[in-house]
Amino acid sequence: MQQPSVTISSQQKKIFNRIAINIFMDGLLAAIAAPLARWLSDPQGGFIHPLWFLTGGVLTLLVSGIPFHIPQQYWRFSGIADLLNIAAASVGSAILFTCLLYVAGYPLPSVTFPFIYAMVLLLLMGGGRIGYRILSSEAFRNYFNKKRKIIIVGNDADIDLFMRAIRLDHSNALSVMGLISFRQNRKGHRIHNIPILGSLDDFSVILTQLDAQKKLPSLFVIIGQELRGEQLRDFLAIAGKWNIDVQRTPVITHLSPATNLELKPIALDELLNRPQIVLDRAGMAEMIKGKVVAITGAGGSIGSELVRQVADLSPKLLLLLDQSEYALWKINIELSESNFAGLRETILINIREKKRVDSLFQKYKPDLVFHAAALKHVFTIENNPIEGFLTNIIGTRVVADAAVKCGTQAFIMISTDKAVNPSSFMGVSKRIAEMYCQSLDKTIRDHDPEKKNQGFEWLGMSKMRFITVRFGNVLGSTGSVVPLFKRQLSHGGPLTVTDPNMQRYFMTIPEAVGLVLQASVRATIRFGNGDKTDEMLHQGGIFVLDMGKPIKILDLARQMIRLAGLKPDEDIVIEFTGAKPGEKLFEELFYGREAPVPTDHDGLLMATPKGMDIKVVTEYIDRIRYACDNNDVVEAITYVQKLVPEFKHLSN
Repeated sequence: MQQPSVTISSQQKKIFNRIAINIFMDGLLAAIAAPLARWLSDPQGGFIHPLWFLTGGVLTLLVSGIPFHIPQQYWRFSGIADLLNIAAASVGSAILFTCLLYVAGYPLPSVTFPFIYAMVLLLLMGGGRIGYRILSSEAFRNYFNKKRKIIIVGNDADIDLFMRAIRLDHSNALSVMGLISFRQNRKGHRIHNIPILGSLDDFSVILTQLDAQKKLPSLFVIIGQELRGEQLRDFLAIAGKWNIDVQRTPVITHLSPATNLELKPIALDELLNRPQIVLDRAGMAEMIKGKVVAITGAGGSIGSELVRQVADLSPKLLLLLDQSEYALWKINIELSESNFAGLRETILINIREKKRVDSLFQKYKPDLVFHAAALKHVFTIENNPIEGFLTNIIGTRVVADAAVKCGTQAFIMISTDKAVNPSSFMGVSKRIAEMYCQSLDKTIRDHDPEKKNQGFEWLGMSKMRFITVRFGNVLGSTGSVVPLFKRQLSHGGPLTVTDPNMQRYFMTIPEAVGLVLQASVRATIRFGNGDKTDEMLHQGGIFVLDMGKPIKILDLARQMIRLAGLKPDEDIVIEFTGAKPGEKLFEELFYGREAPVPTDHDGLLMATPKGMDIKVVTEYIDRIRYACDNNDVVEAITYVQKLVPEFKHLSN
């Protein structure tokens, strides 16, 4: 029963202490106000008056302040009501002081003394409270405690806009100490009185000089989108050596006086070295709108992005095919949430099942087929080559044949850079899938009604266009190195890299799918110009996406560590595990004899790998199928090797 009384006593003690401090502070201000008012009202009479003049001011304030609860006020929460009470107490103190002087027989310094004293007391007491409230406010602490010294990087116009936005946003905690301009010969100039330290070419020198002066910033802020790709990777690498963070601003044109300047980390896809490519959206809409579109592997990384972009182009019916129940459910839910207005069917199916695929295509008769279904994980297929052959080779043939027989207008196959000079079972299986689609396309194009093509007469009835699109790794796809690194980072490392010299081409998933659709447009509704691209397409040409320059996996790992706000080799260790079976150090997009040929659209190149007669390709695929059905891995690999002589399997 004693605890409550202790608590109350403690609370009362706090209140008493606060009141005592308030009385002391107000008394001190009154002791200053009285002689100050005395001097202001009669400067010739001197500044300091006898001691009772000081005590008189203190006593009269304390007496007049009690009715207005001046001792109980919280200085840090002072408001208008408190200032009005202080004004009333000041007037009361002035009246009492005047009366005290009259009773004691002292003449007033001047007739204005009561008014001056009340005003001085009000200013000191009110100003003291207002000042204390400002000093204790969060905005004041943020403004005067700008510990984060930054250097802004951008073009002059954007720097000007951002500096204006900083001044309007009083809650920001940034102190600009210098600028780096994208323009040359700007060193020594100033923007809003902040010096330009140099250009990007001077970056290392600037940091060395700042370090010598012990003026290194804690953050670089990049404005605009000019700094991307390889140049951005180099910038991050240099900043990383000095352990300085790098962030971006919001889109500068979206800033307004009410904008809260929230900086954001550098996105991983900004490290890619490609400018934005303008796509033929009108052609895509013409190709897709009102059509029945089938997408195999619709729940995968590429397939699901195809679904998103195709859905935006108003197809009549969207067929989503996948063997993964969860992946199919997930993309279907996403379509529902995006308010997709068209019809759609979600179909759980294995593309190896010929009867089911044939029946399905005959029922819906798709106008376009995007074939993204495949087993893509190199290491998994190395341990399960038969599964890879059955899905990537036999499954592709099943879907392609069904598309031809139902009158499909175009079949678009998604291929990979691993199909070039393949060294893995996954790569060679995709190369054979490419070959089959090439041979079908060429047979249809070269069909002569007068000649018998025994066993393949059904191809002559088709006007179908087979399109193969080959590209490298996509950032964030299932099983790629980026999700692996993210998972390893979340566990505190280490990050595992197979070899310090390993390089890969990278592209974002939306960018890759956009170019797949662009290639489809070029080969269908934009076909017939009679140019070099048309000629190569007729010869079985394959579209190859312009992937830019390859990126070292080690550099990517280091950049991801830095983007996470950590230090490579200190906070997170990188371990080298050695190349795995089927893995090459350098991927290729073209064979040595396949010179890349530009097309009439940016981002698309063409290759013309050696084609093969449909009968030969079909015969070998039949033998591969027979060997797989009998679980004879050695025989299946033997026929794969004969069909693709350049296949050099890398096994450890």
